[in-house]
Amino acid sequence: MTEEKIGRINELYHKAKTEGLTEEEKQEQQALRKEFINDFKKNLRGQLDNISVQEADGTITNLGEKHGIKEGH
Repeated sequence: MTEEKIGRINELYHKAKTEGLTEEEKQEQQALRKEFINDFKKNLRGQLDNISVQEADGTITNLGEKHGIKEGH
């Protein structure tokens, strides 16, 4: 998500609090929020997939591989 889109989300939020949004602006806000949430989830999943844990026996397990998600996704 670009900085411009994040800025637009903030603009719409402030406008909604002060004067209200038109139906078109409400739809735009909803679409931008959905895009933001999807990008956030994708980034979080990427971070979690790259976590490795050292087991009690000393082996290292990549959590992404352990749960069926291969590196690079």
